[in-house]
Amino acid sequence: MPWVVGIDEAGYGPNLGPLVQAGVALHLPESDVAGWETLKSVIRRCREKADKRLLVDDSKKVYTRGGLAALERSVRAALILMDPTVGDLVRKTALSGVATELLAEAWYNPLEAAPVTASDEEVFADFKFLAADQSGCCFGVSIASLVPAPRFNRICDESGSKATVLSRGLVELIPASLAGMKQGKEPVVIQCDKQGGRNFYAAIVQEAFPTGWVVAEREAADESRYRVEMLDRQVTITFRPRADGDSVAVALASMLCKYLREVCMLQFNRFWATHVPGIKPTAGYPLDAKRFFAEIKPAMAKLGLTDDQVWRKK
Repeated sequence: MPWVVGIDEAGYGPNLGPLVQAGVALHLPESDVAGWETLKSVIRRCREKADKRLLVDDSKKVYTRGGLAALERSVRAALILMDPTVGDLVRKTALSGVATELLAEAWYNPLEAAPVTASDEEVFADFKFLAADQSGCCFGVSIASLVPAPRFNRICDESGSKATVLSRGLVELIPASLAGMKQGKEPVVIQCDKQGGRNFYAAIVQEAFPTGWVVAEREAADESRYRVEMLDRQVTITFRPRADGDSVAVALASMLCKYLREVCMLQFNRFWATHVPGIKPTAGYPLDAKRFFAEIKPAMAKLGLTDDQVWRKK
């Protein structure tokens, strides 16, 4: 059975709040690397009738249907994230250094209890249901990168490109995802959502696998596909638009990203509401972000916060 690693992001477009990228690895049959058929007894998609199965799909669809609670129930149960606080959750899922970096954010509260909106009973019931699965699929290998505004801006200043933030995250997430797997010779299939309109990823993949030799098999609008030779196991990596609809692993990565981002935005909005009473919450996207940023500027000055500490330049 190959390991299938899904990678996605949330929060690339906003000017406020962190960018989140995540990788989720599943052990799936070679005949079903998408995973939907293998796991149909325990997961369902948004178009299916509601039942006790976990809801797994494109994170935007899940969030639209059930809000943060729906994301939280499926993510925490499927990825075995039973951590009692937000800080514990970040420490368990995030790349090295992320937890420390978040502590520098004025809005971040690692002591907030988790689950944030779903109940402990709901999450535990979902976990028990999933644990009874007999498909042979292994859940639970996940890793995330959270990039707050200061680091986002530093990378943009250094490189002159917003896209570099995503590329660097990908280069960090790929080896970190593989390091979390059991040692063995099973093939690895990495499935990524396309990064904007980019079709060429060979240089990024090579940086993620410095000891391998990257061979481009296809580079087109509908799919960019590579294989990495000279490693101790077979590795292939594909980039497809809307990959979260094609793969359970990518869908779960999308949901983990969205979940972590929304938890952060809850804290972000709560923090600024204590300093600007009555301020309307924001999701951080450009038009509304400008309104929100203008309203918090006087409070930022009182707190000694610069623009670069709060506002993402691109």
